[in-house]
Amino acid sequence: MLGMTVELIGHAWAEKMLQQHIAGGKVRHAYLFTGAAGTGRRTLALRFAQSLNCHTPSSPGIPCGTCRNCTLLENRQHPDLSILQVEEDATSIKVEQVRDLQRQLSLAPYEASFRIALLLNFEQATDGAQNALLKTLEEPNPKVILLVTADMAENLLPTIVSRCEVLHLRPTSTSDLRQALIQQERVEAETADLVAHVSGGWPGYALRLLREPDLLERRRQWLEDLLRLLSASRRERFAFVEAKLPKGGERSEDRETLREAFTHWISFWRDVLLVTTRAQVELANPDYDKQIRHLAETVNLQEARKIVQRLEYSIGRLNNANLRVLADALLLDWPRLS
Repeated sequence: MLGMTVELIGHAWAEKMLQQHIAGGKVRHAYLFTGAAGTGRRTLALRFAQSLNCHTPSSPGIPCGTCRNCTLLENRQHPDLSILQVEEDATSIKVEQVRDLQRQLSLAPYEASFRIALLLNFEQATDGAQNALLKTLEEPNPKVILLVTADMAENLLPTIVSRCEVLHLRPTSTSDLRQALIQQERVEAETADLVAHVSGGWPGYALRLLREPDLLERRRQWLEDLLRLLSASRRERFAFVEAKLPKGGERSEDRETLREAFTHWISFWRDVLLVTTRAQVELANPDYDKQIRHLAETVNLQEARKIVQRLEYSIGRLNNANLRVLADALLLDWPRLS
């Protein structure tokens, strides 16, 4: 396809496979791109859409990147591109959205070879919405290609997964990502090293950290809060949660606040867990190496594992739990250190 970008570092195998599908005339009617947020799922899906519809490909499966179709698809403005995702202020993709998409896909392409349906984070679809999509998967239109992204195939109905070509995207090595950031984004070595580790090898997330500097500052503040809370009393921990959720934790922004906090906290506690097991791996938070190693000497393996598991459970409960109660219970489980 096009020249490698940072977002697609580590996914050359997937690009090659998709290119071969086009070159060999074996394009499937549906593709599922799985992996964590920031993996490059959406970028790869759009690159494939360009490859399918490019006016002047340099060779089959390799788009020019500059023709009208390539440009409009890159900017997600093509009339033959339909995007399905959670609507603003909603928590899930609804049946009605899928049915509206199906009406759009029943029309012939305006100017591209294929109509493209990009279904983002489809693990957020209700069971009803997922079931509604099955009709489109079971009776494929030869002029329609479905490109679905999700965190894990296991979070979709097996009947959907079985009807898709599945590409599971994995993080790249921190050293490769660091090099790409230095060479392609002209990032200073120290910053590139920190971002590569904090992002966990996810290229898309690494670029977000660079382009939105406040994300790194918020991460620092959440980790400082974590360290402070370890020496806080029960009352101080309750007060912290109340301050973060002043409206009782009922707003969608409260959910995202906790999701951000829990994500950074679980990364920190996983580092503690790794150190307690004496695993010879790089830390995700190298700038907190001293604090992590000190904490690993204070808590035992069982305590560290329990905290990580509780954080994983809490993240999974964010969409349907009382947020204040969830956060209070989580912090009460943390040890109090002097």
